[in-house]
Amino acid sequence: MTANSKYTTETITYLHRWTPNLFTLRTTRGEAFKFVPGQFARLGVQKGDKIVWRAYSILSADYDEHLEFLSIVVPDGEFTSELTNLKVGDPLFVDKTAYGFLTRDRFEQGKDLWMLATGTGLAPFLSILYDFSAWEEYDRLILVQSVREKAELAYEDTIRAFATHEFYSEFAHKLHYVPIVTREVVEGALDTRITDLLKNGGLETATGIPLDQERSRIMICGNPDMVEETRTILSERGFTLSRRGAPGHLAVEQLW
Repeated sequence: MTANSKYTTETITYLHRWTPNLFTLRTTRGEAFKFVPGQFARLGVQKGDKIVWRAYSILSADYDEHLEFLSIVVPDGEFTSELTNLKVGDPLFVDKTAYGFLTRDRFEQGKDLWMLATGTGLAPFLSILYDFSAWEEYDRLILVQSVREKAELAYEDTIRAFATHEFYSEFAHKLHYVPIVTREVVEGALDTRITDLLKNGGLETATGIPLDQERSRIMICGNPDMVEETRTILSERGFTLSRRGAPGHLAVEQLW
């Protein structure tokens, strides 16, 4: 690892492709890099004589010795066109500061933590689930993962494995996992978009858990249009956005 005043140069240690356009990458982690589960890092790739930076939610646990990220390939994207060509052993720049407010400290009280994700929006919620205090703080953790095709259900096995994990299994009854696949019929998965399920009550029916202002705290991450529409739907139901010094019911992340 090398460093300058604003970023460190880390090394890619692991790559896994879920689909041709969806992949996981893992890097070394600078000893001084700290983050709160739910935050994002700024990653940089060399492109010609400049470094191109993009924000990526951190998927790994805050106690892991590595950093892990979930990425899509954006056709002709200035950043991912470079990122997708990197190999294990190649360098990746990481800003020394973590950012973002999709963190549990945005909320006060609450008993049910809803985590609504599309695509790579899953990443911060896995980091939160790796945090033991989240399981202790909430009675129920509801993770909703919406994708287009079954192959895009990244980390499904990891999520289901909490039930038998040597450290998490005693809390595992609190986790309600709701996979959604909108372009294929998949056994055990819903097939309707998150926003439509919120409008018609399907999400509450599927989980048996009501969205309730006293109990429910809701995090939203993923496609910008989904985030905004979901926020609007929930706001119309009386849920308020958490702001600094004014905790509410909703927390969103905007990486764009």
